[in-house]
Amino acid sequence: MSEPGSERRPLRAVALGGGHGLHAALSALRLLTDDLTAIVTVADDGGSSGRIRRELNVLPPGDLRMALAALAGDGPQHRFWADVLQHRIGGSGVLAGHPVGNLVLTALLEREPDPSTALVRLGELVGAVGRVLPMSPVPLDLIGEADRFDPEHPTRRRRIRGQSSIAATPGRVLSVRLLPNGAPASAEAVDAVREADVVLLGPGSWFTSVLPHLMLRELCTALVTTRAHLMVVLNLVPQAGETDDYEPPELVELLRRHAEPCGPLRIDTVLADRESLLDPQELERYVRTIGARLVVSRLAADDSAERHDPARLSETIRAALEQAGGGSNLWR
Repeated sequence: MSEPGSERRPLRAVALGGGHGLHAALSALRLLTDDLTAIVTVADDGGSSGRIRRELNVLPPGDLRMALAALAGDGPQHRFWADVLQHRIGGSGVLAGHPVGNLVLTALLEREPDPSTALVRLGELVGAVGRVLPMSPVPLDLIGEADRFDPEHPTRRRRIRGQSSIAATPGRVLSVRLLPNGAPASAEAVDAVREADVVLLGPGSWFTSVLPHLMLRELCTALVTTRAHLMVVLNLVPQAGETDDYEPPELVELLRRHAEPCGPLRIDTVLADRESLLDPQELERYVRTIGARLVVSRLAADDSAERHDPARLSETIRAALEQAGGGSNLWR
């Protein structure tokens, strides 16, 4: 964070995740700053992204496309192209169900040797505020370990391969790892985390969108050593197939446990929704034991208890930073 008396500049914010959860974080952060970096998981193997991955050796484009849509400029032309990228092709042919943006981004990924350059090109089309980076320059696969498949042997474990299979498992997911072993992290993503003022982990699919960032050693090391204010944003509701059997303290502890090979993960603030939190005292006690601060506020949208309201989340992030003593000269 900036020192008192330093020159006023925009807040440097980084959000890590994928899918709708990352979209929510970015929609909130862009209300605070233009200096914004989205670091996106690249292990998706379902839906349109999975179909593209099976045919072409490129990064799965879906979560990257959604992040760009969240950062699209406010001008009519930019919003128009953002809507076009999100449009899913109809009919029943081979292109049915593909978002236009997935196909456009796939074409750019084939033309550009550097994925970051392809994302800059598409970002220019939608007037993106900030930038979108893949967490790795190579496509990745998730391996999950789960138990509770057999009522007679609830502790017996199985390995599950693939993001979509992990998300749909009837068992309880315990941990995840990435293939190929030793896959590189995006150098730009690592630098962004190191140079940030605030870093957000969550909301989103805990095992398939949030935890994978801690599985890349360079990115994990950056997260445990950054001087940024590290915030964890808890989900509004449990995710079927991933976190049904987990309480909020256990979800935060999963982050810390997955980061252990890189060092202790210092969490500064945990953000939770007032309406969805069943036992705030238990979470408060846990958060204190790890040296963090719990901020409970109304974060859900009025029209959906499962969706974060960008303005509410944004104001809660701002208030948490100001209460922590950093932010007075980091606002635009």
